[in-house]
Amino acid sequence: EVQLVESGGGLVQPGGSLSLSCAASSFTFSSYYMNWVRQAPGKGLEWVSSISGGGGRLYYADSVKGRFAVSRDNSKNTLYLQMSSLKPEDTALYYCVRYQNGMDYWGKGTLVTVSS
Repeated sequence: EVQLVESGGGLVQPGGSLSLSCAASSFTFSSYYMNWVRQAPGKGLEWVSSISGGGGRLYYADSVKGRFAVSRDNSKNTLYLQMSSLKPEDTALYYCVRYQNGMDYWGKGTLVTVSS
């Protein structure tokens, strides 16, 4: 069974940094684009970033471009999101999502709260 398990969320002050991880299992991780998607309290889903299977193609939402960096370690089946210059509006539940003809598998999410 495909599993995606996020970790690394927490409370951080505005301007701070945080690093998220997503451990993947039960599929050939390197063969898939992976995504980060977030949902702020009371709002809809927002795509944040994507990375190709080999890690050579990176994509970001305008709202996080220049502040967030997506990466992956295929030897460890792990996806990462390095977040810096965090703002209160980055507060959300962050999901790790596999992509194949659509976002087909989602983790349970990790909560990031940006507040002083």
